Amino acid sequence: MNPQNKTSTDFILLGLFPGFKYPNLLILTVLLIYTIAFAGNSILLLLIWLDSRLHTPMYFLLTQLSIIDLAYISSTVPKTVTNYFTGKKSISYLACASQMFFFLTLGLAECILLTLMAYDRYVAVCNPLRYTVLMSPRVCLQMAVAAWTGAVLAALVHTVYPMHFPVCGSREISHYFCEMPAILRMSCVDTSVYEMVKFVSTIIFLLVPFVLILASYVLIFLTVLKMNSRNGKKKALATCSSHLTVVSLYFGQAIFIYMTPSSSHTPEQDQIGAVLGTIVTPMLNPIIYSLRNKEVVGALQRCTGRCCGEEQPLFLQCCSQKRASLSLKTTHGQF
Repeated sequence: MNPQNKTSTDFILLGLFPGFKYPNLLILTVLLIYTIAFAGNSILLLLIWLDSRLHTPMYFLLTQLSIIDLAYISSTVPKTVTNYFTGKKSISYLACASQMFFFLTLGLAECILLTLMAYDRYVAVCNPLRYTVLMSPRVCLQMAVAAWTGAVLAALVHTVYPMHFPVCGSREISHYFCEMPAILRMSCVDTSVYEMVKFVSTIIFLLVPFVLILASYVLIFLTVLKMNSRNGKKKALATCSSHLTVVSLYFGQAIFIYMTPSSSHTPEQDQIGAVLGTIVTPMLNPIIYSLRNKEVVGALQRCTGRCCGEEQPLFLQCCSQKRASLSLKTTHGQF
């Protein structure tokens, strides 16, 4: 018997695609993606914090998304890489529950946040005259608090409930982190009641937000079609294209994993969906919002231009610029 199996409360993580022929290449690829994701989201957060032109509701919500992406990818990749290089695959019961809780919290918060970002675009395009009122700094802060609070409460329920199911036989998790479907697959009791609870929760936290996002963009496109200015149409669509791309990446894999029964797809399919959601998407999100957003590109050019063109140290320059921007009176919904 494997010595790791002697601890009855511990689980064994089989890792990322255990049957893959070139594990070294796989781990190096994951590390590269993690580095790009960490750097991309960190740079995006820094640009939004330094540039006063980006102190608007849309970019406030975008900072929340970047924070989620940083925590999302950091909740799974470091443990996976550490297990691979140390050869230790065990994870304690408490660590498994914690990992599941943080993973669910971040995933649910991102789902709610993407819905709020769609509402922000709807107000900006369809009701621009009331934008500063409907998307005031106070409202945006309340939105962020509501998103995190709702995610934490729902994640707590869906962590405590599955982790109390008894496990019979092998405690090997055919995954690279502790995820709900993988835990349910090991249970030796009937989980049909919880599967129904999970399905209802998924409708509330996944399908309803997805429908709301679609409804928002239907109204946005109808408004854009009525515009007489061609430049106005391009500008309105440009502000929405990045968000639509991120929504497609997130909801595609989430609906596949959580809107279908665990028995209808294999562990390998679960891993592919999880990799797309927890590793690939956090890397792509800052790239999508940077390359397809002129304001972010402009902020990056201004920052690099000032840093390269002046002798003032970067840290002092950034701090002085930040103090100057905070001293100005905020207008038009700026933070």
